[in-house]
Amino acid sequence: MIEIELKNVKKSFKNAEVLKDISLKINKGELVVLIGPSGCGKTTTLKMINKLIKPTSGKITIGGEDISKKDTIELRRNIGYVIQQTGIFPHMTVGDNIGLVPYLKGWSDDEIRNKTIELLEMVGMDAEKYIDRYPSELSGGQQQRIGVARAFATDPEIILMDEPFSALDPITRNQLQDELFNLQEKLKKTIVFVTHDMDEALKLGDKICIMKDGLIVQHDTPENILKNPSQGFVEEFIGKKRIWNQPEYIKAEDIVIKNPVKAVGSRTMLQAGEIMSERHVDSILVVDKENKLEGIVTLKDIRRNRDKGSKITLRDIINKNVVSVCEEDSIVDVLKVMNEKKVGYIPVVDSQNKLSGLITRSSLISVLSGQFLDEEEVGI
Repeated sequence: MIEIELKNVKKSFKNAEVLKDISLKINKGELVVLIGPSGCGKTTTLKMINKLIKPTSGKITIGGEDISKKDTIELRRNIGYVIQQTGIFPHMTVGDNIGLVPYLKGWSDDEIRNKTIELLEMVGMDAEKYIDRYPSELSGGQQQRIGVARAFATDPEIILMDEPFSALDPITRNQLQDELFNLQEKLKKTIVFVTHDMDEALKLGDKICIMKDGLIVQHDTPENILKNPSQGFVEEFIGKKRIWNQPEYIKAEDIVIKNPVKAVGSRTMLQAGEIMSERHVDSILVVDKENKLEGIVTLKDIRRNRDKGSKITLRDIINKNVVSVCEEDSIVDVLKVMNEKKVGYIPVVDSQNKLSGLITRSSLISVLSGQFLDEEEVGI
């Protein structure tokens, strides 16, 4: 279900065109990251969603309703908003800061206090210890936690976050990124998150929207952006070898040997031996007529059973306890299985258990070592 949609939105300030006819759909429950170099229009896009900035032309809808026709104050009270400088009021306590919007919406004192305590615990802060403190008594990371808690105060469906962690030290930043990820896993809000840090985008985003010069140049999943950057700018912006820093995005289907040595179970041992000899291998994967993996037969299995007669088929001597991985398993999963099971190769199957290919230790080494070579270095 589409929660937020921008249709042919443009924005100009005096003679400068900041946004050039952008269209974007954000689904309910998604965390979408807007990213790009300074001046690309990402913060302008974010601020248009709660009418802090009005488009020059085009249309923005939330839940199918045109926001230009909605009451601005009511719209903002139903959208959580977190900014880099926290935006919390220094003269108000932590509890008053978090409870401000519920107060404006007419909640009772008990409702506000109970919700404030719940939110403080949610962002990892002891309510009894912090609820009556002032922002000046908190660290930068604690202040930002208060900003996040306040954004969730009225349980809004949409939360806007404008570089909320960029001013924090790396350790605190990583902690807050993890906490936001865990919150989102639990609550499934629609979050639009602006950053200039691709590592942060990859860590948090269900989708990433890369912008340049007021245009959207690619809007896709982190995995697809890493594997298939849409153009030279995107490839340069994310870093040509960044996928190797994100091994969880490298799937078994990306590195599989596509045509492994295989045979149907009705093949005789003699026929299987000939196939293995021709292909210079010491094992053969056994599949049925629909290419579903049934098991494996090794050269040792054939030698051990050769006295049983010429009519013995692979299905008679098959080892059905073959270890396999799925196409969607990451390279990290593959390595873990190979190490745990102490195997030098592993078949790859799809969701219907059909054989997709094979991964071997030598093919893994080839793939992993290839990351360090540019096309020019290998003469391509």
